[in-house]
Amino acid sequence: MSAKVAIQKFSFPFSCAAPLSQQDEVTQKGCIQVKALELHDLQENQILSEASPVVMGALVHNKNQAQGSPKPSAGGNKAVAQVLVCAEVSQSAVVSRQSVSEKLAVESEDQRPAAKRQLSSESAARTITVVKKSAVRKEVEEHRHLKPKAHLGQRATPCSVAVGKRRRRKDLFTNCDVFHRVDSHVIRAGAELKEKCVYNVKTIVQSITQGARNELERLRAIWVWLCHNIEYDVSGYLGRSEKLSSPEEVIAAGRGVCCGYSSLCSEMCREVGIECQEVPGHSKGVGYLQGQSLKNVKSDHLWNSVLLGGQWFLLDACWGAGRVDVEHESFVKRFDDFYFLTDPEEFIDSHFPDEEKWQLLDTPIPLEEFERRVFKTSAFFTMGLRLIQPHHCHLVTADGEANVSLGFSRPTTFTYEITQHQDLLHCGAPEQKESSNSSFGLLTVSHRSMKLQLLPPASGVYDVKVFARPETATSALIWVCSFMVECPIPRAMEEIPENPFLSWGLQPVAGSLGVTGSSQGSKAAEVEDGVFELVLKTSRPLMVLCELVHPELEGAVAKRCLATQIQPDVLTCHILCPTRGFYRLSVFVRDYEKTEVRFQNAGNFLLHCKGKVVSMEELFPPSLSSVCGPGTRTSEAGLSKFSHTTALVSTQQGKCNITFHNHRDLELHTMLSREENKTAAIPLSRHLFCTYTDSKVTVSVSLPDAGVYRLGLYAKITPGGDFSPMCDFVLKNSCDQPGPPFPCVYAAWRKGFVLFEPRVGLLEPLSWVRFRVRVPGAQRVSVMGETRTDLKLNKSRVWEGDVFTGNSLQLVKLAATSGESTDMAVLMTFDIKQLEREV
Repeated sequence: MSAKVAIQKFSFPFSCAAPLSQQDEVTQKGCIQVKALELHDLQENQILSEASPVVMGALVHNKNQAQGSPKPSAGGNKAVAQVLVCAEVSQSAVVSRQSVSEKLAVESEDQRPAAKRQLSSESAARTITVVKKSAVRKEVEEHRHLKPKAHLGQRATPCSVAVGKRRRRKDLFTNCDVFHRVDSHVIRAGAELKEKCVYNVKTIVQSITQGARNELERLRAIWVWLCHNIEYDVSGYLGRSEKLSSPEEVIAAGRGVCCGYSSLCSEMCREVGIECQEVPGHSKGVGYLQGQSLKNVKSDHLWNSVLLGGQWFLLDACWGAGRVDVEHESFVKRFDDFYFLTDPEEFIDSHFPDEEKWQLLDTPIPLEEFERRVFKTSAFFTMGLRLIQPHHCHLVTADGEANVSLGFSRPTTFTYEITQHQDLLHCGAPEQKESSNSSFGLLTVSHRSMKLQLLPPASGVYDVKVFARPETATSALIWVCSFMVECPIPRAMEEIPENPFLSWGLQPVAGSLGVTGSSQGSKAAEVEDGVFELVLKTSRPLMVLCELVHPELEGAVAKRCLATQIQPDVLTCHILCPTRGFYRLSVFVRDYEKTEVRFQNAGNFLLHCKGKVVSMEELFPPSLSSVCGPGTRTSEAGLSKFSHTTALVSTQQGKCNITFHNHRDLELHTMLSREENKTAAIPLSRHLFCTYTDSKVTVSVSLPDAGVYRLGLYAKITPGGDFSPMCDFVLKNSCDQPGPPFPCVYAAWRKGFVLFEPRVGLLEPLSWVRFRVRVPGAQRVSVMGETRTDLKLNKSRVWEGDVFTGNSLQLVKLAATSGESTDMAVLMTFDIKQLEREV
């Protein structure tokens, strides 16, 4: 027997070995070298670059260790062929069938003639070389636990491919945009074929794969054609008509159920030489009952698995084409790229094959685990979401509460829907939402996660759908996952106001709007004594508007519960709670200078007031400006160095002085107001007195009784223009003793004038009153009552003197002359208390 025959007979005693052709050679040292088969181009830049022949060694050695091959005995003894493999190797062992078969790797389809190669499509790119005995033993040990591969001539299965790091979808292509050229051609060609009534599979495949450069693009063309040209046969599914399954029937009718898609996919793949299998199993699609047991239930779905580059991949053209609306008994076209070569770890959440091997997972899961798994739509994965808790779809509340948490890598907006349980997972309910209309939970979003605290209103079973969209998107939110919540005993609690702005806490978009931080997180804030303060830090000057909502609070009353202060880098909102229960505080912002831009929601905060509340008399004054306290507006007008830097001013004696500097010498105006039904004998304007010296302004307040007041500050920004509001102060007086009014001031009282005494505008009758006043530039200052009293100018440039009030007049006037004029101008007037008449 020749060495060549011996090698063929004894070196490859198992069917998966490749027979030597005439081109294969035996080296002088007895080393066998089989040429690596050419790799077909699967993907020009990705699959091909990753493919590499798997080097395999085979040692054949006779136990007797001879230098030559003894001839067979005449007695019919078994012939032994001894092959010298590398002279320096003293001992070797025959590689086990299992070890060799595990190392045979598939990297490409085989398109060479069968007579020439006799290799199945999964037997490509392998080289046989020599390895040392120690290496052989190591390989045998490493692969002892692995399953044997398929024999030549058998159909490829997941177990008949090479062992190694599994390629993922992203390893084949970065994103589906790389198929734009292929997809456009397929959609155009498909429309033309449909118009010409072409139903032949071979003709269609040839047309749509024209121009495809590799195996991956041919597969893509077939899958896209299926998704765009075949609709799901809802009528057949519901039993209203005969189901179409053969490729010709499905193409002609343009519709089919899942088996129609899968069989047609297999047929079309065969036309281009792609190994394709139909995979039966269960799916969480139309007709799926949430929480149902699938044990002993016949599988209801078919999809496909294809062999690319020696590795199996999963795809489902039925799910890629659209969805079924059971409620309206219609098919909704919606091309979904996710189901093209889906990674097994994601596919298993919705598809469970009858045969475990088609899970394509390193660690397959049992049917019970599939039943319990949370249902995730394709959008869940395309948005890069991850499930933090729970790990199973069925939740049972503890103390009336259940929690769901998702993680995300890119800023995402969320909302949810909680409804009474329905059996069907896909029951025709909307798969998109614009906003939230549920108040049975608290959804909060932090930097990298979303938490949903579910609080069912009553005992029962509920369906929960979570919706999401990328933060920058303007489209509706898309259904991403579902849960079923069982509530044995609900939690007794007050009604939570609806939140139409999706989540609690700062919105994910808040940072881009200029809000960088908040004094309150996403959890419900406990309000003490009915008073709460929210502080937002900003990266640039913003305008802010706030909305407070309580189920039992009228809109007009709610407005009197808010006071906002706007500063260049801080926004402060003061809140009053006149009723117990939950409140929603929503904050809206826009850039300060961009008056044409609309306000956008930056955050929503849940407040819980369960103790003391404020009375209606303690609410903020009506007509309160949205700009309270010193801030951005006053700074721009040149008003600075305020003695009171907050919007709220409390006084226990009914008096206070607010000072600031007016660097631009603006004309100012102040106004004091309170609740309209409060009336007084003396106008509130008499309880304000302004003094303006150099650049310093002092606003003195003497409040008539206890209560809450609004002090408005106005300035004339442009000469001849109107007064513009600068800011409002909220004055809270807890003193019941009435404060006296100030004198009534006239236009002649100007900048630089200072009244030292008397500071009250209501004088006692028949009494001497000391007057001290500074009137720059005055020639004469007099007090006119029953008689005229001229004041004298002292060394400090202050006019002073004692004046008798008398009792016959109701008013005493302070007047002055200036310049060359001899006319007296009234600066202010004082009232005289009237004597009580004896009865």
